[in-house]
Amino acid sequence: MAKKRGGNFFVWAVLGFIVVGLLGFGRTSLGGSVSSIGTVGDMRITMESYSQTLNQDIRALEAQVGTRLTFAQISSFGIDQAALSRLVATRTLDNEAAHLGMSVGDARVREAVLGIPAFQGLDGNFDREAYRIALDRAGMDEGEFETSLREEISRTVLQAAVVAGLSQPTTYAGILAAYVGETRTVTWAPVASDILAGPVAEATDADLQAYYEAHPDDFTLPETKAISFAWLTPEMIQDQIEIDEGALRDLYQSRISEFQLPERRLVERLVFGDQAQADAAMARVSDGSADFETLVAERGLDLADTDLGDVVQQELGAAGQAIFAAGAGDVVGPLMSSLGPALFRVNAVLLARETPFEEAVPELRGELAAARARRVIEDSADGITDLLAGGASIADLVTRTDMVAGQIDWTADSTEGIAAYDTFREAAAAARPGDYPSLVTLADGGIFALSVDEIRPPTLQPLDAVRDRVVAGWQAAQTQVLILAAAEDLRAQITPESDFAALGLTADTEANLTRSAFLPGTPEGFAATAFAMQPGEARVLPLPEGAVILRIDAVHAADPANATVAANRAAIAEQAGSGIAQDIFTIYNRALQERTTVELDQGAINAVLTQFQ
Repeated sequence: MAKKRGGNFFVWAVLGFIVVGLLGFGRTSLGGSVSSIGTVGDMRITMESYSQTLNQDIRALEAQVGTRLTFAQISSFGIDQAALSRLVATRTLDNEAAHLGMSVGDARVREAVLGIPAFQGLDGNFDREAYRIALDRAGMDEGEFETSLREEISRTVLQAAVVAGLSQPTTYAGILAAYVGETRTVTWAPVASDILAGPVAEATDADLQAYYEAHPDDFTLPETKAISFAWLTPEMIQDQIEIDEGALRDLYQSRISEFQLPERRLVERLVFGDQAQADAAMARVSDGSADFETLVAERGLDLADTDLGDVVQQELGAAGQAIFAAGAGDVVGPLMSSLGPALFRVNAVLLARETPFEEAVPELRGELAAARARRVIEDSADGITDLLAGGASIADLVTRTDMVAGQIDWTADSTEGIAAYDTFREAAAAARPGDYPSLVTLADGGIFALSVDEIRPPTLQPLDAVRDRVVAGWQAAQTQVLILAAAEDLRAQITPESDFAALGLTADTEANLTRSAFLPGTPEGFAATAFAMQPGEARVLPLPEGAVILRIDAVHAADPANATVAANRAAIAEQAGSGIAQDIFTIYNRALQERTTVELDQGAINAVLTQFQ
């Protein structure tokens, strides 16, 4: 079994190596007489392997970020050093395996080569010509490739030997699974302003002043740009567009199917395997022992599976006449369909609808006028752009074109008027005083240009200007204080046996609350708080408006025999075991590197890096 897993690993490792080689970084791409960038013990690091590894890392990062990287970025990210460090670590293992006399036989190498899909023909068998071509493109001959494959297998054997004998941390997994699988039974009830005896008393001037000073952010205007703009939209000019009747009639005819709708039915169809089954089903509908939904469910279907939508009589073939003679809600059949005998249910009768040309004219005129208005604006855009290029101001555009003047005190929250357009908001956010206006197109075919007159910094509004908001804020804060105080009074009366209803509370009970659960209507951290409490304990948890009273009724330990708990325990043990094995092997590899001589040729490394500049 271990042999099979190893084989799969080598398939993917070598495939990745070949794919990188096919990118064009083979032996012939580097040139010169130097063939290695250094040694690790007795093992060489070839220029080709560094080039291929670096290229693979670069392509992987480019795929992740979605853009090509410059060499300066590659260097700043440390990709070249990371690739070199990984090669050094790999060759350190190769050197150690060689010193230990670890190697695999030709039969094992042959098995790995034969199992690589890239070397197989259309019949799935090994193809020597495909093998030769793939290696040639990778810049390798058979001897070099098989040597690298032999080293790869030996490294894996060495790694397996280092971590052999490690057992999964079952005790750790059991403790963590028990922690995760623990549940609570809780009772909780919301507390709102209706618990108070009456409304909050009116605030004094001192109360309002104190609240105003304590919450300046609530009454500070954000940074505001005073913007002047000129704009023109199809809606502004489409009433001025002349549309001849011929064009209206042509459009009406092109959309005739929308204006002259035949009689239709909303129909569901349930098909049966033979006539006898269909007859039996219809008999059950007729005697009231089953309805259409029951028949559908018995077939393991949903009503959506039977829905034909709205259909005209001709679409139903021979069954059409009977279906169109039925009323809404009727089940008819069995009738023959294209799929066999079927029962049909009529869900709605849609009468024929005809919209005469005269009634459709307003809609048609609006559509044509809007389209022509967009073309008029599009045709005028070049001239307006030329005006702006010649130094025209926003005021000039208004006087010399059909554009309409506008002004807005824009903030990041503005969404009214022209600020409803995403394009305008983006332009307003980027604009600064002194910028030359440019023409920008709106989503509906309109255009605009803007200039920033001034930028007003965030400004705290005077108390008198926001008094109503201060009053509302103080009342809300004071109401929350009183609600929390009342909730605390109720909590003090709650015992493990208390009935929440007796205290005037409408409570819910959750019998199996987990650590990751979320209950609608509860505050953030509700579950975490519940798991920090003891049985019988009650607490008040504040909400943005109001509060929740929570009581822990019971603590349920995780059941080791529960399937979910067992699955979690196994998954935790496997994950932790893998992590421990990886840590041990990493420590072993570092120790090997510390006692292995590494010599690198910076000139050869630079020669490789030159290929990426």
